[in-house]
Parts: sequence; C-alpha cells; structure tokens
Amino acid sequence: MKHSTRLITGVGALAVSALALAGCSSGGTDGGSTDSADGELTPVSLQLQWFSQAQFAGYYAALDQGFYEEEGLDVTILEGAADIVPIDVLTGGDADFAISWVPKVLGSIEQGAAVTDIAQIFERSGTTQVSMKEANITSAADLKGKSVGSWGYGNEWELFAGMGKAGVALDDISLVSQAFDMNGFLAGDIDAAQAMTYNEYAQVLESINPATGELFQPDELNVIDWNEEGTAMLQDAIWADSDRLADDADYADTAVKFIKASIKGWAYARDNPEEAATIVTESGSQLGESHQLWMTNEVNKLIWPSTSGVGTINQDQWDQTVGIAMDTPNETGATVITEEPPATAFSNEYVEKALAELEEEGVDVIGADYAPIEVTLNEGGN
Repeated sequence: MKHSTRLITGVGALAVSALALAGCSSGGTDGGSTDSADGELTPVSLQLQWFSQAQFAGYYAALDQGFYEEEGLDVTILEGAADIVPIDVLTGGDADFAISWVPKVLGSIEQGAAVTDIAQIFERSGTTQVSMKEANITSAADLKGKSVGSWGYGNEWELFAGMGKAGVALDDISLVSQAFDMNGFLAGDIDAAQAMTYNEYAQVLESINPATGELFQPDELNVIDWNEEGTAMLQDAIWADSDRLADDADYADTAVKFIKASIKGWAYARDNPEEAATIVTESGSQLGESHQLWMTNEVNKLIWPSTSGVGTINQDQWDQTVGIAMDTPNETGATVITEEPPATAFSNEYVEKALAELEEEGVDVIGADYAPIEVTLNEGGN
C-alpha cells in the first residue's frame, strides 16, 4: 500500500498544521475520535526534531505504507529546522506529537512544559566523538589536552559526563564550538569531533582522504561510543501533551494508535531498509541515496534488538539519563535540571497498549534476530 507523504517544512508548517487541525470535523487538536460518524480520519500532526532524513524513517514508512490510515489517522509530518524547538511546537498547540531527545526535554519540563515521553523509540545513543587513528584517542580519558568539538544546544551532555567519569575536566581540553558538519575536523582544527553514527560519521567516510586519494575508511578512525563509556542518554522519543493525556480520552486513544502505527513503520524500516531509505529520499530530503541508506541502517541499530519492546521506557536507562542531567555541569557550571522530573515526564501506559495490539497482530516488536546490512557509501553520500 503506497500513500503520498505529506511533508510540510519551515514556518509554514505551523500555520498549515493549525488550519488542518481546526478545519477537520473529526476533531484534530481537540482530540477527536478516530471513529467519527462520517468516517473521516482524525488529523494528527507530528513535529520532527530536524529536517527530513532517515533518522525519522519509521514515521515516513508508516505514512507511506498506510499504517497510520489503518489506525484511522491522517498524519502530517512537520519538518524541523535549526530554529524550531519541537517541544515548544507541541506545547504551543501547533502539533499533536513531537520527536525530541530526552535530555533536551527534561530542561523544558523543569521550566514548566507539561509533556510526557510516551514511546522511547531509540534505545541506544547515536552520539560519538570521532578522531583520526594517529591521534590515539580511544577513550574519554584520552581527550585530555585535545581540541574537542561539540555542537552544544543540548548535545554536549554525554561528552561532558564521559569526561567527568574519566577524570577529565573541561579545563583539561580545548572545547571547540563545532558546526553541524565535519569540516573543522577534516581541516584538522578539531582532534575529536562530535558525530552521530548515522550522519556526521558517515560524512567523514564519504570524504576523500588526501593521503590516499580514496574515501576515508573506518580503520583510519577512532570512535568513542558513549554507550560503551557508560554515559549514554536517551534520545529520540515520541512526546505528547501531558494535560491532554489526562483530560482527553480521545487524545489518549489517538496516542496509542499513533504509537502502534509508528512502531509498525519502524519494523518496516528494519525489514526493508532500502525501501525505507527510498521513501525518505522521495519525501524531499536533500541527502544523497547512499547516505540515506547508511542512516537507515545505523538508526535501526539504535532500535533493534529491543530489550522490552520498541518504545518501552526502560527504568534503568531513564534513571541514567536523569542522573547525568542532574549531576553533569556544562562550561558555565549549570546542569540540565536541578531536581528529579515529575512522574508525568514518562509513561509506559500507552506504548504497552500499542505493543499488546501489535503482538496480537504478529508484528515482531523485539527484533531478536535483527542483523544490520552492509552499506557502501559513495563520495558526498550520493
């Protein structure tokens, strides 16, 4: 079943979303039931954390394959941007659900945002520090005395926590404000650069090594993995409006349906990575085809196999994320949060209902036999 992808970008996304939600008789942001008398689908908008790319392959696949429609939902995907904060869009009433990293949202919750993590899609962190092999940086302890890149904007906490755990103070490194690319690293201005496994790391492997005249190879690089260092934090999650969940039964029901269809989309991306990558490319993403497939494959590794069923918020991982958010200072001495988040910050109630229905339908929500594919990157990701 193929369905056209509804993707809205930039500032116009908010206005179009609001009109769609207000103008449909099935309810929209008022939480209308999917079983409307006239049989119309419930309009639902999802705000992404970033531009269209395979980091969000499961949602695009769920839309393209008709999984949302099967649940009675008419989903519009709102593309993110550097100046769009997903949680602000959600709490402002301009989206029904949003994708964002947990540590980034914890600070918003402490400042008063009433949102709930209803499905923790990424179980593992994709954040790393990448260095050239000759720099001999193989662990957080080796960052001492080095120039270390970080994007900031809430992306730095795993790095700072890993350094702290290894006894490396911020004064022990030269912290570089890194652009959202690997140009500074490739130019030699950064010894260890921040890189997502599914994006910036691939950018290096898509670049020509001037010493060999060929593309960089993994064995020419070292990678610090925060999962292995013990300071990984929870990343992409589906967030919902806490007040609406508590007060609007239709919205809560829609949340279950949205999670269910989204997980089906991620299962599709797991089992059909090439097709999922193509779906995202055709959505209007500006990334090249080989890069898109690499991203799909690497994102799958962050999800599968799942410990407790995709979307489940595992208490130990939540506690580790919260602990780092409370105990790790940045360069100004501030932490993400100063106290434990409220009980409403996450809930497994909705994802457990979705998982139960999926298991009844025979959908593999664990992926115990998952194995990544081999992806060949081309120069520039083309």
